[in-house]
Amino acid sequence: MVEPHVVTLRATRAGDLDELFRIRQDEEAVTMAAFTPEDIADREAFDARWERLRATPGARLATIRADGVVVGDAGSWSDPDDGRMITYWVDRSHWRRGIATRAMRLFLDTEPRPVRAHAAADNAASIAVLGKLGFVEVGRDRGYANARGAEIEEIVLELR
Repeated sequence: MVEPHVVTLRATRAGDLDELFRIRQDEEAVTMAAFTPEDIADREAFDARWERLRATPGARLATIRADGVVVGDAGSWSDPDDGRMITYWVDRSHWRRGIATRAMRLFLDTEPRPVRAHAAADNAASIAVLGKLGFVEVGRDRGYANARGAEIEEIVLELR
């Protein structure tokens, strides 16, 4: 049986970034996510990306905690092509415990609709989480996945 966890969100703080950077160094998770920065080990690029996101009007960045421990993050922003977009990342050591689903349910409680997400077509776990949250497939696309060094299929999902 999966043990229950108290899952909470808080606005991402500068002090969270070391742990969020560490979480993104897991090769299996990076490969599964597929659409990542070119060099995941580049801390300067990571910090610069977070600064850009924090300065983006209307962007929302939240740190996911399970039992008080930082285990990932969630974010949303407006995209000129796709409208409102969301993303999330949970430390692989916390996968398959319902944490991502619970965290994103909390995150989506205050998000305007419609909202979209993209996932690598073979990322069954992320697609399943989004499906539990009510997202449905609205399209498919192809994009270059830095983590895989190739163009791959991605699924576009939407929550109305």
